[in-house]
Amino acid sequence: MTAVQPPDPTTQVEWLTDLTGAGYTERSFLLRRRTGTVPGVLWSPPGGAAPPAVLLCHGGSTHKRGDRQLRMGRWFASSAGLAAIAIDGPQHGDRVPAPLEASLYQRLIADEGIDRVTDRMTADWLAAVSAVAALGLADDGNVSVFGLSMGARFGLPAAAGLGSRLRCAVLGKFGLREAAPLPPGLSAPALTLAAARAVTAPVLFHVQWDDALFPRDGQFELFGALGSADKRLCARPGPHGFTHPDDEGSWQEFISQRGHP
Repeated sequence: MTAVQPPDPTTQVEWLTDLTGAGYTERSFLLRRRTGTVPGVLWSPPGGAAPPAVLLCHGGSTHKRGDRQLRMGRWFASSAGLAAIAIDGPQHGDRVPAPLEASLYQRLIADEGIDRVTDRMTADWLAAVSAVAALGLADDGNVSVFGLSMGARFGLPAAAGLGSRLRCAVLGKFGLREAAPLPPGLSAPALTLAAARAVTAPVLFHVQWDDALFPRDGQFELFGALGSADKRLCARPGPHGFTHPDDEGSWQEFISQRGHP
């Protein structure tokens, strides 16, 4: 993984739609960077001080406004006092004219080069949190990361890129080995290992015991590589796409308890 460049000083935020709910404000935005436009959403808690941030990295075949993103973004803002930020992943959401089948967006990412796509996504994440912080809407010195599956693929390097600014992370459903139908070109074990070793903040790592896409031993190996002295592993029976009803609450609790300085 190449070194992430510092935030582009020409980055601008264009605000689109506003929605006010019970204890939160939800605002869509476009982050206009020299390298392209990044579509995103910000969920803000009430109050004037810049709150700590949490980055919500979505999984494959969903987007920044997927059901889980909406639930968690609104919960973090209204119940945990965190500014939640989500951006669309590569070949997802408003980055494409219409939703793509998994096999197609995976092949497009692999064809471009997973290292290149990962570097771009890491830069987009760091630019997004810096731009929101520059407007006084988040504290980019205290940032947490949430990401499962594709969200972990790109969320783990973003967490590593935050360095000492990372408060904690919830990651999982991802590992150092991948199985069909994922194309071989998506696998980047050296990149993933380097990012894992750079993460030293507390981590909750979630494993689906019967995950057919990311073999269990590769997930355990990734957990072992994390540089954090405070890391815990949660394993659930079930396939890759299954989520136990209690899991979302445990992910939220882990971040809410550690996301504030």
